[in-house]
Amino acid sequence: MNQFYVYIIYSPFLDKYYIGYTTDLEKRLTEHKAGISLFTSKADDWELKYSEIFSDRQSAIQREKAIKGKKSRKYIEWLIAQAG
Repeated sequence: MNQFYVYIIYSPFLDKYYIGYTTDLEKRLTEHKAGISLFTSKADDWELKYSEIFSDRQSAIQREKAIKGKKSRKYIEWLIAQAG
């Protein structure tokens, strides 16, 4: 059974967060740092700040959309702080 991850990465250079989901978190982080994603290709200093695990793709997609739907840096930083 696959696990799905919703994650938040941060670039100090850009001072921006990126939210996504994947089945292979380590591989996806490597891709972001290598510039494979259009948005994240603008920097190579991405750091994992937050992740959640889901047992199905639909739940992960819904959670990703919920976080993005807040359109709030303050919420993202609160979420990261709550995770410790």
